[in-house]
Amino acid sequence: MSDSKSSLGQGTRQGRRQRRGEQLMVPRAEFESYYGRPVIKAPSWSAQDIAGYFFLGGLAGAGSVLAAGAQLTGRTSTATAMKVSSLAAVSLSAAALVHDLGVPSRFPNMLRVLKPTSPMSVGSWLLAGYGPAAGTAAITAVTGRLPRAGATATAAAALLGPAIASYTAVLAADTAVPAWHGAHRELPYVFAASATAAASGMALLLGPVHESAPARCAAVLAAGAEEAATRAAEQRLGMVAETYRQGRAGTLLRTARRLTATGAATGLLLGHRSRPAAVLAGLALLAGSACTRFGIFAAGVASAEDPKYTVAPQRARANPSDEAES
Repeated sequence: MSDSKSSLGQGTRQGRRQRRGEQLMVPRAEFESYYGRPVIKAPSWSAQDIAGYFFLGGLAGAGSVLAAGAQLTGRTSTATAMKVSSLAAVSLSAAALVHDLGVPSRFPNMLRVLKPTSPMSVGSWLLAGYGPAAGTAAITAVTGRLPRAGATATAAAALLGPAIASYTAVLAADTAVPAWHGAHRELPYVFAASATAAASGMALLLGPVHESAPARCAAVLAAGAEEAATRAAEQRLGMVAETYRQGRAGTLLRTARRLTATGAATGLLLGHRSRPAAVLAGLALLAGSACTRFGIFAAGVASAEDPKYTVAPQRARANPSDEAES
C-alpha cells in the first residue's frame, strides 16, 4: 500500500515537472492557408485608376501649397501655373476615381453622410471642398478677375492641400493589405513627401527659372523625407518589406528612388542656370513620384496574394517569444 502511494506521489511530481518543463509534448501549431490560397482578397482596384488617383491627388494638393507660397512671395507666374496644374490634376484624379467606381453616381452618393471613421467618406468630402477652391483659384488667376475671391480660394486650397496629398495613404492603410496596413504610421509621410516632390517638379517644369528657388529647395527636402519615411516603413514591415523590394514593385520603387534623387540634384545644381535642366529635373521628379505610387500599389497587391505575408506576421504577434528567439 505504501509502495503504491509512493509511486502515485512520484508520478504526480513527474507530471508537474513535465507541465513546468521547457519541452512541450505537443508541437506548436503551424498556421497555413487553405491549399496555399490567399488568406485575404487582393484589392480589386484598377492599378491605372487608383494608383493614378493617388499620384494625381498628391500632385494637386501639394501644388496648391506651393502655389500659395509663390503667390505670397511675388512669384506670380509660378503661382498661376501651379494653380492651373492643381485644377487639372484634381480633375483627372476625380475622373480616375469615378472610372474605378464604375457608376458615376456612386461618388455623390458618398456625400450623403459624413462618417469620420471612414477614410473614404472623409476623402470624398475633402475632394468636394478642395475641388471648387482649386477651380476658383485657377480661374481667377488666369482671368485676373475677382482677386479677393481668388486669394480666399488660394488660401482654402492650400489649407486642404496637405490632407488631399496624404489622405489616400490612410485610405490604403485602413485595409487588411499587409504591405499597406503594416506601414500605416509611415505611409502618410511617404505620400506627402512624394507629392511634394511631384509638385516641385511641376513648378520647375512650368515656372520661370528665376522663380524656381523654393521649388528646388522643396524637391531636395522632399527627396530626403521620402527616402527616410520609406526606410522606416520597410523596417516596421519586417518580412513583408520583401514586397517593396521584389518583382514589379521593387523595380518601380528602385526606379522612383533614382528618378527622385536625380531630379532633386539636377534641379538644385542646374535648375537656376538652364531652362532645359529645369525641365529635365521636373520631369524626373514627376516620374519618380508616379513610380512611387504605382510601386506601393503593386507591393500591396503582392502582399495580399501571398498568404505568408498575412499568416507570418500574425503568428509573430501571437508568439512574440518565438520572434525574439529567432
